[in-house]
Amino acid sequence: MYNQNLLDHLNSFLKLSELEVAELNQRITTKKLKRRQFLLTDGEVCSHYNFVVEGCFKMYKVDENAKEHNIHFAVENQWITDIGSFHSEKPSELYIEALEPSVVLRISKDDLIYFYKDNIKINRIFRVLVEEEFIKLQNRLLQTISTSAEKRYADFMERYPNLFNRISNVQIASYLGVTPEFLSTIRKRMAKS
Repeated sequence: MYNQNLLDHLNSFLKLSELEVAELNQRITTKKLKRRQFLLTDGEVCSHYNFVVEGCFKMYKVDENAKEHNIHFAVENQWITDIGSFHSEKPSELYIEALEPSVVLRISKDDLIYFYKDNIKINRIFRVLVEEEFIKLQNRLLQTISTSAEKRYADFMERYPNLFNRISNVQIASYLGVTPEFLSTIRKRMAKS
């Protein structure tokens, strides 16, 4: 049942054969998480790519003052992983936490490398996925250094339209790099215009 969500997602890039689907199904594992359970914690090596079937996740760093800095959210039919830790096999500085009861499909690094070497379609799909995430990250960095908080908030609402009612204002403010109070001011200003 869960694997169909992933297959539909992958097939939206390139249609996989029955043999490729069978091989993928052998290498995918399912993980169920409770609200506030972690897929990854600071100091662990990220060993899986995670595809969200159900639920909502945040990826964040905690600074030396114990302040959270949200850098990514993922909901159904999106991927979440610490790609730096995954590829370098070095301990992560990030947390990936379930914000609600969730289910992910996971693929290990060894299995992904197998597909990179032996399956041109899956290799291509994952290359496109990584390229798309790199573009989003680059755009987010540009926004952070060159746009107003109001514009960042508007872009957040456009990028994550179904997330607004699933996460707290504190988490949105952290993602935008503003205080919750300033986020409230932004919302009031935008509501008046």
